[in-house]
Amino acid sequence: MSQRDDRKSDVQRLLDELCIKLGFCLPPEENRRLRESPPGEVDSFTDAVFKAEGMGDMSYTDLRRQVREVVGQHLSRWVETDSQELETRPGERSWSPH
Repeated sequence: MSQRDDRKSDVQRLLDELCIKLGFCLPPEENRRLRESPPGEVDSFTDAVFKAEGMGDMSYTDLRRQVREVVGQHLSRWVETDSQELETRPGERSWSPH
């Protein structure tokens, strides 16, 4: 399985967790869009989730904090995985967060 497929699976696990834990069950098209091109920063991904849900500015709410926490946990694992790959294959980067 390629790194891109792994990342898509990682994003799907993140979206599944947001749906189960916090009720953010995105429409299929938005789910696919985030799997295909996930924002690489916690705040950007969190904003994309709220936008996909059709919610306005949620900058200072407890719900945003909760979503951000779940996103942050997953993104930190992606960074660890990417760092490990860079150590084993110097000069290569198989996934870009942008």
